[in-house]
Amino acid sequence: SMLYLVGLGLGDAKDITVKGLEVVRQCSRVYLEAYTSVLTVGKEALEEFYGKELVLADREMVEQEADSLLKEADVCDVAFLVVGDPFGATTHSDLVLRAVKLGIPYKVIHNASIMNAVGCCGLQLYSFGETVSIVFWTDTWKPESFFDKIQKNRQNGMHTLCLLDIKVKEQSLENLMRGRKIYEPPRYMSVNQAAEQLLAIIHNRRLQGGEPEVTENTICVGLARVGAPDEKIASGTLQQMSTVELGGPLHSLIVTGTMHPLEIEMLKLFSVDSSSFENHACQRAT
Repeated sequence: SMLYLVGLGLGDAKDITVKGLEVVRQCSRVYLEAYTSVLTVGKEALEEFYGKELVLADREMVEQEADSLLKEADVCDVAFLVVGDPFGATTHSDLVLRAVKLGIPYKVIHNASIMNAVGCCGLQLYSFGETVSIVFWTDTWKPESFFDKIQKNRQNGMHTLCLLDIKVKEQSLENLMRGRKIYEPPRYMSVNQAAEQLLAIIHNRRLQGGEPEVTENTICVGLARVGAPDEKIASGTLQQMSTVELGGPLHSLIVTGTMHPLEIEMLKLFSVDSSSFENHACQRAT
């Protein structure tokens, strides 16, 4: 028996690898991890294509019932399907460590993840610094720590991939306190919202007397539904990113560092307005 961690890639049901599909078809239990990312198609479309019933595994289940999931892998082959690549999210390292502890062998079948697919915009993957997550602000909680990481990357000439918040199966504080299993509708942060939060932080920093490394005119790239047929890429200033129309989820944002002329040429293919490019990007490149 074996635990398989299978990457599904980024688009739809057909992005699974041939090897991954063979594994899914031979496993007696197949779980679909449903909280670190979402596919552009639903569970039903996957079930139809794989010819297999899937069990939705949300965060609660994976964190609380991982052992029972793994005990199944002790007696039969179990596949754990992950959108993108199995190790795009740290949660899955935990699953592997638990399996090893229980003496259950495991195999990983890789696939494309947002971490490497962002190369589609023409920025060199070698030139990316630390990846950051941008979370939805609330009235009382407005963290800015990710901004310092973006600035540090930029000071080192590196680009920053910003992964944007996904709220799936979240409970309101009231329902949580009362123990009611009522969930809020899913929310997915857009490039516009992420850019607005960044602009607000820049404004705050100036009020505190600082001059941020990242400004309204910093060249950024907005990406939506990478790997799907209706993928959308837009490049321009951070200010432009707050109003650009990219459609449905999932979105990612890149804040650029120092750019090579070839990177600039590629980004121009996706520019919102070519004039914003001429002034800023080339100053950085020289």
